[in-house]
Amino acid sequence: MPDSDFFLGVELTGTGVHPASWRRDDSRAEDLFTGGYWVDTVAAAESAGVDAVFVPDSFGVQQGGAGVARGVLDAIAIAARVAARTHGIGLIAQAAVTHTEPFHLSKAIASLDFASLGRAGWEVTVSEGAEQARVFGRKDAQAGAALWHEADEAIDVVTRLWDSWEDDAEIRDQSTGRFIDRDKLHYIDFVGENFSVKGPSITPRAPQGLPIITIRAADAPSTAVAVRHADLIRVAAADLDAAAARRAALRAALAAAGRDPDKVRVLLDIDIHLADTVAAAHDEVAQLDRWADPIATADTNAPNTLRHLGTPDTLRELITTLRACATDGVILRPLAAPAALRLLATAPLHGVPTRSGHPAGVRIPTTRADSSSPGMLRSRLGLARPASRYAQTSTATSEGTL
Repeated sequence: MPDSDFFLGVELTGTGVHPASWRRDDSRAEDLFTGGYWVDTVAAAESAGVDAVFVPDSFGVQQGGAGVARGVLDAIAIAARVAARTHGIGLIAQAAVTHTEPFHLSKAIASLDFASLGRAGWEVTVSEGAEQARVFGRKDAQAGAALWHEADEAIDVVTRLWDSWEDDAEIRDQSTGRFIDRDKLHYIDFVGENFSVKGPSITPRAPQGLPIITIRAADAPSTAVAVRHADLIRVAAADLDAAAARRAALRAALAAAGRDPDKVRVLLDIDIHLADTVAAAHDEVAQLDRWADPIATADTNAPNTLRHLGTPDTLRELITTLRACATDGVILRPLAAPAALRLLATAPLHGVPTRSGHPAGVRIPTTRADSSSPGMLRSRLGLARPASRYAQTSTATSEGTL
């Protein structure tokens, strides 16, 4: 894979991945549930040359007790809010399939793609545990394999709904009064173990055709689904050798599944904290850990997640090494988000060519007719815009009440 294919992402988790990050003076915790906070942080990531931001979400409340910042805004709503205030950065929102109907997810992500003019992505996740199941009350908690089997079906439904309108289904013919060509709308007729969906979508085909799908390959069930469906696969590894081995295994699995490994990016998660000096970065994280005690910090101290405490220069050196063999890109997870983004914005990762070429940035298309624009997230990943899978069967469809 060429060096220029290297993909740089940032995951924005509240005020930071560290559970005590909200206690820093620069955390902006008081703004966490405002649109302004998210616009500013995503704009800072864009200025730093980041290709895409990943916004996590969950149906569960953060663990850790009274000392943890609790509560989240909806990730898709955040992405839609910042879409109008950013220009080229990809917006990848996490959304769970376990208690959410795939029809609603297909409509929401497609709408985000319209709002961002082709920069939308969906990070597929599942909802584990009895607590999250009780929030909805519709079914019991499921084991991991069952959750990801359901996710596999949900992704199939969502992507089929995205394809259910052909690109030229809207004709807006004033002379005949026909807004759509009904022969270019398609029933998906999906029947699985968890869903039975007739379709079609009520949302026209999105600017990218199929918005980008991301999945964390965290265990065997999620890895199997990622290999079948994902454009971006997130992995965690304790060191560079483990990261390289993980990427090699995933590329082999992709090839075995009949997919082109060069069309799927394997992205390594790295927890980071940046300061003006390496010593200051370590001191500041030690302070976060003291504040967190006795808050459980399992997420930030996960043994299989690479961690880097340093400066933008040392991070740049690490990424340069990673590019050589271990990964197709990285997703930086700041322990303290505003602090890291401030430093990245003032000292972007020059020398790390990303697909976006920020801070100048690739401008997004201004109309749906610009569907081949390099500003599309799919285009920046080197992925062609796919035709609707139903497009060649248009003359044999259209029944019922369309």
